[in-house]
Amino acid sequence: MKEKLKIIRVNLLEEYLQLVNKDLSSLFGSLTDAEISTDTFSFYTSVSAIASSRIEGEQMEIDSYIRHKMLNIEYQPDLVQKPNDLYKAYLFAQETELTPGAFLNAHQLITCHLLPSNKQGVFRTGNMVVMEHNTGRIQFEAAPAQSLKDNMERLWEDIEQLKMEPLTPPEVFYFAAFIHIVFVNIHPFEDGNGRAARLLEKWFIAEKLGKKAWYLQSELNYYKHVNDYYRNLNRLGVFYEELNYAKSLPFLLMLQNALSIQG
Repeated sequence: MKEKLKIIRVNLLEEYLQLVNKDLSSLFGSLTDAEISTDTFSFYTSVSAIASSRIEGEQMEIDSYIRHKMLNIEYQPDLVQKPNDLYKAYLFAQETELTPGAFLNAHQLITCHLLPSNKQGVFRTGNMVVMEHNTGRIQFEAAPAQSLKDNMERLWEDIEQLKMEPLTPPEVFYFAAFIHIVFVNIHPFEDGNGRAARLLEKWFIAEKLGKKAWYLQSELNYYKHVNDYYRNLNRLGVFYEELNYAKSLPFLLMLQNALSIQG
């Protein structure tokens, strides 16, 4: 069945399984919530939201945001609004089945203070070139507008198929990371694509392996290694129609490293 996927590649799976941490399944199984989490405060969700936001250039420090969420310490609205929007999207995803419609609703939450309301949860209609945050240099050309809808439909068909297939934890990590990189390359929204991609990756893991996925600090792992994160995303090429997914293995292998930074 996996061989019938339309946009996600399976040709790297065998090599990936040879290289991935052999203890991945047990490490994932040992994930637990933080002791300081409460009914009204989720430590790992807070870290996920602020780390993902930091990747996109948000200025608030991780420790300050944790204090904001845990102790209700007030900060300037422009510091906390967008991380808080992302936090709400994570809480929504934790209670909602992963579907195309639910994902668009999550993007609405993510972009509440990022995009005008008519752009929230709505695919872009124009072409897009993605720039580096720090240098302003072109990173890559996203999927052309005329093929965007078709590419997203194929991605969702693959996700729905994978949701129904029995997969081992290492296989789940492989496909979650591949969903991440494919989504980033399509870049379907006007903004919020990176935040949405990292949420989608974790949401898929949760669909397959349960709520322990929400304790996985994948976003913090990417933030701690942000230069490698962008370098590995950009290995595939500049132009969407010429992307070489044979070069995606370094990115796919990054996700497992989140299992070593719990605590």
